[in-house]
Amino acid sequence: MNILSAITCLWKFKCWQIRELFRLRFMLVMILAISAPTLALAQAPGNSPEQSYDFSDWDVLLKKCVAPGTIDGVRLNTVNYEKLKTDPAFSRLIEGLKSFSPARLKTHEDRLAFWINVYNVFAVKMVTDNYPLESIKDVGSLFKSVWKRNAGMVGGKEYTLHEIEHEILRKMGEPRIHVAIVCASVSCPDLATDVYKAERLSEQLDAQMKGFLANPGKGMRVDTGGKKVFLSKIFDWFENDFESRGGVLKFIRPYVSAKDGQAVGNFGLHISYMNYNWRVNGSSR
Repeated sequence: MNILSAITCLWKFKCWQIRELFRLRFMLVMILAISAPTLALAQAPGNSPEQSYDFSDWDVLLKKCVAPGTIDGVRLNTVNYEKLKTDPAFSRLIEGLKSFSPARLKTHEDRLAFWINVYNVFAVKMVTDNYPLESIKDVGSLFKSVWKRNAGMVGGKEYTLHEIEHEILRKMGEPRIHVAIVCASVSCPDLATDVYKAERLSEQLDAQMKGFLANPGKGMRVDTGGKKVFLSKIFDWFENDFESRGGVLKFIRPYVSAKDGQAVGNFGLHISYMNYNWRVNGSSR
């Protein structure tokens, strides 16, 4: 009987061990299943807790696919949309934005740089999704313009270019955004070949403003007599955004040459606005 009791006890102990082993394995599987989405989110581009979104893929793409060129006699940075469309880094960039929450952006500069970059990424995406095309406006229709069509997803929410420009960026009170966001057209400001970064944002926006105004084909030009200035239509469309800074002419004066600055400061200067060329700023090179 003592031997039988011992065997029974040993059997019960082994059964208990097996049950515990299966229970622990089950708990481990459940823990991994629950934590997997969190781990994946943390490993997505730009989703480490100590940084904002990582636009390094976009930076590489800009340097690979954007180059100086001329379209319709206008000097500009052209974009190789065909090359960009097939680059895996672009797909990775779009996918990464889908899971990034903008709520993680803590400073005004972080938010401003992020949404400028996102606008430019989504404007390019709008072209690549419909390439080839003559103009980004061709994506729209009589009932819904391209600006009000879903352009891409950030943090699980769909955004249009209109929402990003008018409901986010313009409300941040920085008129220089108008030379940083690029609507994929010849008369738009040039697409910069560097991503916008919070720590360098003001310097980058200043450089964009100077470069745009120095381009007589689409930014600004002054007639030989200095009594008439031709400005981009952008300064007409968004004139109100410059009012708090003293108006368009006062705002742009520090960004132009001394000669043009003197002309811009002349009382009674006549302002005309250039025709806007909506042809896509594309290149096959």
